Amino acid sequence: MARPTNILEVIPSPPQGSRPPSIFNDVIGPVMRGPSSSHCAAAVRIGRMARDLMAGQLRSALVEFHPSGSLATTHRSQGSDMGLFGGLLGWDATDDRLVDSEDAIRAAGVEIEIRITDYPAAHPNTYRMTLDGPAGRHTMTAISTGGGMVEIQEVDGVKLSMVGDFHETLAWAEEGHLTDAAAEGLERELRTVPSVEEVFVHRASSGWLIQAKGRGPLGEAALERVRGDPGVREVRSISPVLPTLSRSGLTVPFLSAKELLGHNRDRKLDLWELAVEYEAARGGTGPAEVFGEMGRIVDLLQASVLQGMGGTEYSDRILGPQAGSFRDRLKEGRLLPGGILDTVIPYVTALMEVKSAMGVIVAAPTAGACGALPGACIGAGHALGMDREALVRGMLAAGIIGIFISARSTFAAEVCGCQAECGAGSGMAAAALVTLMGGTTQEALSASSMALQNTLGMICDPVANRVEVPCLGRNVLAATNAFACANMALAGFDAVIPLDEVIDTMDSVGKSLPHQLRCTALGGLSVTPTSQRLQRDLDAGDA
Repeated sequence: MARPTNILEVIPSPPQGSRPPSIFNDVIGPVMRGPSSSHCAAAVRIGRMARDLMAGQLRSALVEFHPSGSLATTHRSQGSDMGLFGGLLGWDATDDRLVDSEDAIRAAGVEIEIRITDYPAAHPNTYRMTLDGPAGRHTMTAISTGGGMVEIQEVDGVKLSMVGDFHETLAWAEEGHLTDAAAEGLERELRTVPSVEEVFVHRASSGWLIQAKGRGPLGEAALERVRGDPGVREVRSISPVLPTLSRSGLTVPFLSAKELLGHNRDRKLDLWELAVEYEAARGGTGPAEVFGEMGRIVDLLQASVLQGMGGTEYSDRILGPQAGSFRDRLKEGRLLPGGILDTVIPYVTALMEVKSAMGVIVAAPTAGACGALPGACIGAGHALGMDREALVRGMLAAGIIGIFISARSTFAAEVCGCQAECGAGSGMAAAALVTLMGGTTQEALSASSMALQNTLGMICDPVANRVEVPCLGRNVLAATNAFACANMALAGFDAVIPLDEVIDTMDSVGKSLPHQLRCTALGGLSVTPTSQRLQRDLDAGDA
């Protein structure tokens, strides 16, 4: 038998349709349930787009994962199956029924088959799907690119790009029924629809696949015109899955720390103000809307902290509730005094425990790193008696650091190891803490640089295929590292290496890690005897 192609030794390309990242798409979000954003939340989004491709009517789905990709070993334990089935049912990433989605989709009469298949793939998180329904069959290839972001790369053998930031309309036309000139005419007609931003005509083996992208639905009148064309045999509408939509001609004021500093040279804005300016330009909204959206996220995070501190339960997990015991033993005087960290550490723990109990959390920047940034920012803010607006400013400052990481590297541990998750979260948290203390933009950038320097090379090796160990400890490490680096920057310490150069180094180092140490459960702590025993015990409990 031939050795499977090792796709984890290939550096994935950025999404074909990539545009400047958004704080609320790529960095602080999605709002979700589940252990992993790149597995569970991304799978929900892929499933929802697949459901739309089938017009909501599905009889069977064959899902194929590559043997050397991360999903081959983690698709069940890290929530890919659960998320995908929920998405195929039309649920969203916060639906409390997700944990029962496998039973629900089978009860709906949908036949599901999952295979591990060696096929051409260039990304470790690749889904190859064959979908059958009353109206026919479609195939789809999709990838999860990190932090809940996705890209549909192929439909019915036609290479295209859908990342969920537009309303998409797909129209199939058969050769012999639609001439080249007629296809061009249909393209021109679609471009006259006010909501349409972009139109692409893809040549297929037996005709054309016409793709229209818009900031709103195509509209019933326009849809009827397309359906009424004698050459068009099928039309599908694919709804967006991201909160911030894109548009043609999209520009942003800066996309790197160096560009930000140049943009701010004579303006002296704080980092959070620059984040608001960036996101308003990216989303085509106003500053008040950006600040308000981050306020809603802060409210949700504070509720999640409260839930976690009260204790959580879930059967399929390694660790029981521990955040409360930290608080109790601190009150008893049994812990070393840590000042602000005595609030930060249990907050980080609480958020991770809510995630592990299928509660609602915010991937910031990922679910696996959901405790570090919010736990540090909200924990420090609460310890210092700061108000909600201060917390919002801190999270916004963190968001723009995440933009620079997203633009130059990745949040996917499958591509760059845990430094892309907890390491990135630490760099973002350091900027948030400096902002809470009224530090300058340069001090915030320096703190981020130092925090990222300290986490280079961090591997991803989840014990028993669950996102708990060593993930909890690394989230705490990320938060405490951020605390130290924030104080160092505020004290005038020299970061030496500019933030952009550190991010580029992080990307290079991460892609140099052996593939066994990038979220595959094939190396590190994940292959210890204890990890293997825990996995057997947990899997037996699931059976």
